Amino acid sequence: MNQSKTGDLIKRLRTERGMTQKRLAERIHVSDKAVSKWECGNGCPDISLLAALAEVFDTDIHVLLTGEIAQKESEKGNMKKTKFYVCKSCGNLITASAEAAVTCCGSRLSPMELRKAAPDEMLQIEDIGGEWYVFSAHPMTKQHYIAFAAYITDSSVMVFRQYPEWDFHFTMPMYRMGRLVWYCTQCGFLYQDIRRR
Repeated sequence: MNQSKTGDLIKRLRTERGMTQKRLAERIHVSDKAVSKWECGNGCPDISLLAALAEVFDTDIHVLLTGEIAQKESEKGNMKKTKFYVCKSCGNLITASAEAAVTCCGSRLSPMELRKAAPDEMLQIEDIGGEWYVFSAHPMTKQHYIAFAAYITDSSVMVFRQYPEWDFHFTMPMYRMGRLVWYCTQCGFLYQDIRRR
């Protein structure tokens, strides 16, 4: 932890929220002198205080430890740049419209990397009168299954959760074009682009 950078960040986050040093100190049960010391770069918060500070500032502990808030270039609302994160411990699925600092079950998650599905891996799609019926003969066992599928357009993302030992299928509205993505517990994160004829 860089005392100076962390202290500058604490001061910035505190002043952005209109808090005095005394008010911040009261919220995390320390003296205002301790807060002043941190902000001057003459010390840093005890590790036991980081969770409380992160909660007060609505940030995460990693940001406080590094003393930096990563600046992301605007994604301009293009949902096709949506990032998907899956927790290997609990199976939680998290999405973000750009890369983000995501943690679950105590681990930092990385966005999954897409790969184009080979012809024999592609999902089957049928027009059933204004809707698409999506299905696959993919294995759906407890050890090997498709955990979710999502359909992404420029302005929306639809997620379809799947479960082991269920047949893989769902229906969705028919769009002009978009990207169908899915995550298999063994094959990884795949995609195929689809277009209405």
